[in-house]
Amino acid sequence: MVVGSLMLSNRRNGTNPNGSLHGKTALVTGAGQGVGKGIALTLARAGCAVAVNYFSGPRLAEETVQEIKKLGVHAFSVRADIRSKSQVERMFKQISKKFPRLDLLVNNAATQAWAPLLELRERDWDRDIETNLKGSFLCLQAAAKWMKRTGGGSIINIGSGCNKVPFPRLVSYTASKGGIEMLTKVAATELGPYRIRVNCVAPGAILIERTAKEDPHYSKTWGNEAPVGRVGTPEDIGNAVVFLASNDASFVSGQTLWVDGAAFTKPSWPYQLNNGNFPRKAQKEIAVEK
Repeated sequence: MVVGSLMLSNRRNGTNPNGSLHGKTALVTGAGQGVGKGIALTLARAGCAVAVNYFSGPRLAEETVQEIKKLGVHAFSVRADIRSKSQVERMFKQISKKFPRLDLLVNNAATQAWAPLLELRERDWDRDIETNLKGSFLCLQAAAKWMKRTGGGSIINIGSGCNKVPFPRLVSYTASKGGIEMLTKVAATELGPYRIRVNCVAPGAILIERTAKEDPHYSKTWGNEAPVGRVGTPEDIGNAVVFLASNDASFVSGQTLWVDGAAFTKPSWPYQLNNGNFPRKAQKEIAVEK
C-alpha cells in the first residue's frame, strides 16, 4: 500500500507540502455532484485523499474521482445506499482496503421532497429521514468505530439553513436537518474522549446545477436575501469543511458553522433605512445620534 505508507511517513515527519490536510484521508458521501463534489475537490486541493461515495450516477462519481486525480491526489469511488446498514458496513470495508485509516467523514448525501405539510407523502417523508438522518447516523457510527481504533478523527455533518429556521414545503428535509444538529451535539459529547471531533456545517443558498434549474433567478433572489450580497458556492462549503477538519480547529467540537452569508441570521425586520419606510420619529432620533 504505497499511498498509505507515504501518508503515514508524512505524518511522522510532520511535513505538509500540499496543504493543511496533506496525508489525511476522507470519505464524502454523495460526492458525485453538487455540494458534495465541491467538498471533495476542496479537500483534495488541501492534500486530502478522498473516497467518493455515490448511490446512483456512477459516471458523475467517476468524473469527480478523475478531477481529484488531476490534482495529484489519490481518490476512488465507492457505491453504497447509506440507508442500509449492510451496505454502509460493506462500503467501509472497501475503503479500509484503500486507506490505512480514516481521518475525516463528511456526511453530505441528502434528498428532499418539495410538498406542503398536508400533502407530503409518507414514502417521501421516509426517504428523506432515512437518507439524511439515518444515513448520517449509520456512517457516523461506522466511522467513529474505526477512528476509535486508530486514535481519533473528525466527522462533519452537512446541515442546512433550516437547522435554524423552518423551510415551508420542505417538511421532511427540515425535520431531518434539525435532527442532524442534535446528532452532531450528542456525538461530539460521547466521542470526544476518543479524540473524535464532530461538527456541523450549515449551508445557506448554494448555487449548483440543481438550484439553477429550479429557479433561473436563484442567484439574484438569494443574493439579495443574504447581507453579503451573493449566493454561496460549493467551494464555500468545502473551505468550511477543510477548516473544521484541520488542526486549526483542534479544540472545536459540537458546533455548527453557518455558511450562509448571514441570510438566516438576519432578523425579520420590517423597517429598512435605505427605502424610506423607517418610522419618522425613529429617523429623527437616529439623525440626532449621528
